[in-house]
Amino acid sequence: MSRRIETLAARLGERFNETLVRADSSCGELTCELAASDLRSACIALRDEFGFELLMDVCGVDYLDYGATEWTSYRATETGFSRGVARREVAWASRPLEHPVPMESPMPDDLPSHHDKPRFAAVYHLLSIRHNYRLRLRAYCLDDEAPVLPSVVDIWSSADWFEREAFDLYGILFDGHPDLRRILTDYGFIGHPFRKDFPLIGNVEVRYDPERGRVIYQPVTIEPRTLVPKVIREDSRYEPAIEEPPAGA
Repeated sequence: MSRRIETLAARLGERFNETLVRADSSCGELTCELAASDLRSACIALRDEFGFELLMDVCGVDYLDYGATEWTSYRATETGFSRGVARREVAWASRPLEHPVPMESPMPDDLPSHHDKPRFAAVYHLLSIRHNYRLRLRAYCLDDEAPVLPSVVDIWSSADWFEREAFDLYGILFDGHPDLRRILTDYGFIGHPFRKDFPLIGNVEVRYDPERGRVIYQPVTIEPRTLVPKVIREDSRYEPAIEEPPAGA
């Protein structure tokens, strides 16, 4: 991470103490986490004292089953199947690859997760044009059943549509938002499509009914598809390269 970013991190540490907790970043950018109760006061200080005059984006995040894998496979196919199609059995840790897990096994509800924090969070991407700084803030919603965060629309007006998008897709409520309603899905849409437990094929579909002369809703008719082969045949091409023995061995 550059010296300028480290300098900014040190200034933030002096100003906010334990309010902003620096998080690990794999992309060389500065990320800080803070409590929902400190979000508004921290954002005001970042805008007025540190020159972050622009809010670039607000992204919702659902950490349900974060980091968990549900099947054993070769490296090439481990990430090619989505648990949003059908949840599967996980009790195969000691089973060798040549004896795959039956695909008909149901997935238990207590799938292990590598995330020990609340399920929902919002990530705020800040930009200081004056100082050419970027900062990422992450605030967690305390209640997984009714995720709520304070709105920052009056701090950065660009948060208006961003917060509506996070509400629409993840169901995160922003307390104090002047017009919190759906922005991408239909007004009568049920559920939040970016949640990890929302089915990939959806629940309903719309079509034009020529007999009624209007668009109607009906249960979804799309068949779930699995793009990863259920049977992986043994093939030497997929085995690790065999090293040649040293000369004279």
